[in-house]
Amino acid sequence: MPGNDLDKTMTFRLKGEKKSLTREILESVYQALKEKGYNPVSQLVGYLLAGDPAYITSYKNARNLIRKLERDEILEELIKSYLGEE
Repeated sequence: MPGNDLDKTMTFRLKGEKKSLTREILESVYQALKEKGYNPVSQLVGYLLAGDPAYITSYKNARNLIRKLERDEILEELIKSYLGEE
């Protein structure tokens, strides 16, 4: 089909402010999970896969904080950090 947009790659970008907010929230949530005795990595993976905030403790307002972010924003920050593209 001529003009079919399904063959084009879409681009996605986060703004600089959102990147630092994402990092701050992730660090706060990670620390709250750790302090409550959970495995923070496992809990965050569960949240990212299921989208269910019940994987995140309400301690230190962590559940409400994580809800401020879209899961794709979290994934982008994690991938960039993992690949050293901060």
